[in-house]
Amino acid sequence: MGCMTSDIERMKVCLNGERGQAEHPRVPLTPAELARAAESSVAAGAEAIHLHPRDSGGAESLAAADVGAAVAAVRAACPGVPVGVSTGLWIAGGDPHARAAAVAGWAGLAAGRPDFASVNVSEAGWAELSAALHSAGIGTEAGVWSVADARALATFRPANPVLRILVEVNEGPAATAPERADDILRELDRAGAVEPRLLHGEQDTCWALIAHAGALGLASRIGLEDTITGPYGEAVAGNADLVRMGLTTWRSAAPRRPRRGTALSDG
Repeated sequence: MGCMTSDIERMKVCLNGERGQAEHPRVPLTPAELARAAESSVAAGAEAIHLHPRDSGGAESLAAADVGAAVAAVRAACPGVPVGVSTGLWIAGGDPHARAAAVAGWAGLAAGRPDFASVNVSEAGWAELSAALHSAGIGTEAGVWSVADARALATFRPANPVLRILVEVNEGPAATAPERADDILRELDRAGAVEPRLLHGEQDTCWALIAHAGALGLASRIGLEDTITGPYGEAVAGNADLVRMGLTTWRSAAPRRPRRGTALSDG
């Protein structure tokens, strides 16, 4: 069902998301903390990095200075590993024009320019945002959360190529998450979407969808953005611990056959 990963493309780490250190003491916020968490996660097997940059007060930020500082620190710690950031509309206070303007400012970043950014298809202004990212030399990951999002991506596909499609099932019970993910994947197939796909969930759906991604041969992701506990509810030390657990879960479900595609390749 859809594109599959190669043998070396399995897991992205999502370092922090909207979480604060009150939820888990090892949630990285500053550029230095993000760099350390990224380095240990890559050593544990992560092949790409997703993060939410913060301002000096710890709030999520799309400002070029904050994005550049976070990405540059992580890139220095993990040379050659693709680094991406969030463009969640909530970070811009719900204003798609302010978001697009902030992203346009990333074009002037050097070492701190992200390789890719996630764009939620359910959010207003997503196609224009994808164009702004392309103009800034940054790839787009299209976040598809529902069958309706899959149809919207097919109908309003941006003129510029999408690097990959993130199939995200973030709500509802874990038991039905794989079935709901399959509905989205089938809709992408019907629409003729050829881009690599990455399947993941958050909170209750996280671990079920890592296993399902492994079974389908699709890449997945794990990190303190998505969960602060292991697959059996156990405590975790941090992002690297989750990456190790995530890879174990993914591999245990992975089909024993050759895989194809480039789900985490940014080449």
